[in-house]
Amino acid sequence: MEKDGGDRDNAALVTLIVMLLIMAMGVSSASSASAAAASSQLRRNLLANGLGLTPPMGWNSWNHFHCKIDEKVIKATADALVSTGLSKLGYTYVNIDDCWAEISRDHEGNLAPNKSTFPSGIKALADYVHSKGLKLGIYADAGYFTCSKTMPALSLQGIDYLKYDNCYNDESKPTVRFPVMTRALMKAGRPIFYSLCECMVSRADMNEVYAEFARPGGWNDPDMLEVGNGGMTKNEYIVHFSMWAISKAPLLLGCNVGNITKETMEIIANKEVISVNQDRLGVQAKKVRLQGNREVWAGPLSGYRVALLLVNRSRKRDSFTAHWDDIGIPTNSVVEARDLWEHKTLKARFVGNLTATVDSHACKMYVLKPVG
Repeated sequence: MEKDGGDRDNAALVTLIVMLLIMAMGVSSASSASAAAASSQLRRNLLANGLGLTPPMGWNSWNHFHCKIDEKVIKATADALVSTGLSKLGYTYVNIDDCWAEISRDHEGNLAPNKSTFPSGIKALADYVHSKGLKLGIYADAGYFTCSKTMPALSLQGIDYLKYDNCYNDESKPTVRFPVMTRALMKAGRPIFYSLCECMVSRADMNEVYAEFARPGGWNDPDMLEVGNGGMTKNEYIVHFSMWAISKAPLLLGCNVGNITKETMEIIANKEVISVNQDRLGVQAKKVRLQGNREVWAGPLSGYRVALLLVNRSRKRDSFTAHWDDIGIPTNSVVEARDLWEHKTLKARFVGNLTATVDSHACKMYVLKPVG
């Protein structure tokens, strides 16, 4: 998930649409009650546009291709999302990251697509992606240059998703510059999902600090998925995907979808784990217990259910216990547990807690449902 360039290292995306709209409208931070009321009203208004009801799913070009992209890669990825069946699972955004534009703007002051790599232009590419039933995303920057420094900091022809970065800026506050794009997008004449990139948190386990801000209409984003890019074991990829899913992070694939392995498909196409991420209640899970390298994550789901993730970061197999009073289940409840990676409902019923043994650098993920 790291990008080339110091300002991009360990960057984490944070889609905070509502808070930025509040800033853009000049709501005073001194009045928390007024801000909360305005936030609630704005979120209701944002929900009406149908965007961000659940975390977005799709693909982003950076993690695998970096700057080695062209319109053929983007078209091939769109084709692969359809042919593999991933689009039917919800992976519908095809997002071009950095390096798609010329270093200089055109004579009208607009960003111009690179003539050698995107000769047909962005509008034609958007039309192709849309013809597949998918959506096209693009990347820009609030500073003078993007993080790769290969293009200036936008023509939004046919664009459905904007990732807006913060490299090479003049050190003015992002809370001043980002709302400028907010207002521009509101006048774009089409719904565009706004994803803000700012170096706020460096690791996925820090993402949960901002859990209270995540809900339908805006999601915290610890950056694109690395599943399938090499460097991790299968168990580690499963932990990675599980943490993103339970954290209600956007599920944006970062691998080469056109050359995907069976093992990678088994992970990213797990419908049960995806359903946790896409649950309409929209509450981000939190780390409810930490004991050394043993982590217990939990968050509520619709239908009075609870998502539970046990993560073992140690080098040895270990036993975990999740207590009902930690995860929001009434103490004496009888609970049924569904193992989302084994795809089976455990025969035992649990009261008060659930104990499981977890392998090194692995996890167990459950959906818990009170049955008595």
